[in-house]
Amino acid sequence: MMVPVDLHCHSNFSDGLLPPKEVARKAAERGCKLFALTDHDDTRGVALAAEEAASHGMRFLNGVEISASWGKYTLHIVGLDVDPANPQFMTGLASVRAGRDARAQAMSDSLARVGLDNVLAGARKYAENPEMISRTHFARYLVEIGAAKDTKSVFKKFLVRGKPGYVDHEWARMHEAIEWIRAAGGVAVLAHPGRYEMGNETMRVLLTEFRRLGGEAIEVVSGSHGAAEVGRFGRLSQEFGFLASCGTDYHATGEGAREPGLNPDLPIGCVPVWERWLPEAA
Repeated sequence: MMVPVDLHCHSNFSDGLLPPKEVARKAAERGCKLFALTDHDDTRGVALAAEEAASHGMRFLNGVEISASWGKYTLHIVGLDVDPANPQFMTGLASVRAGRDARAQAMSDSLARVGLDNVLAGARKYAENPEMISRTHFARYLVEIGAAKDTKSVFKKFLVRGKPGYVDHEWARMHEAIEWIRAAGGVAVLAHPGRYEMGNETMRVLLTEFRRLGGEAIEVVSGSHGAAEVGRFGRLSQEFGFLASCGTDYHATGEGAREPGLNPDLPIGCVPVWERWLPEAA
């Protein structure tokens, strides 16, 4: 069964391809009843998405996805139902965005050393928000010039740890990201935990720390999760007392497993994070 809830989507205000209104429209046309736009480190697209959602009678949550450092890992933490005008929240997001340009230049310099020149200039063509240049924009340009067949292949070949285009970067600390979300009245959700390459014991340490710092939910159903991961994180959500979230993590048609708007149902026993906003779908 599919649920009409999508609490993780991106627009061209970060690394998605479509404008916020278009992403919201696509979700509504597929029958979505509760939708959140969660662009990376930026909420300037939420008002546009909210306007489109209202025109379709679709409930909308202001959202964000914050890049955060935890030890050697880069995590993504989704904030749901945040107040984008909260001063602490706004200042925090601005500080994260400020580091992206320097990282992008370092990535471009690293790729030049393996014969891929002027990649940053090419990546900027895909970044409609110049403050939000990201690895995804690099990947789209590298596909364009034939360096790999698709964006997933680009990441594996060039942009993950140990590859020539990967650059370590210090994002917000995990506790800071959670503090900003909570200051803005939102719910902190650990995004797509199945993507983090860590062993079971490290994952348990992460979940313990995330809970202690005020995290309330984890993404059980994600466009990045297969059936085994959905089952695993469904069990962990119950063990650690987390609410369970779902999101397509939509960026662009053809770049992921799902279109925006609908997600598979949660495993039995999980408590939906969305029951406070859409109890009829819980």
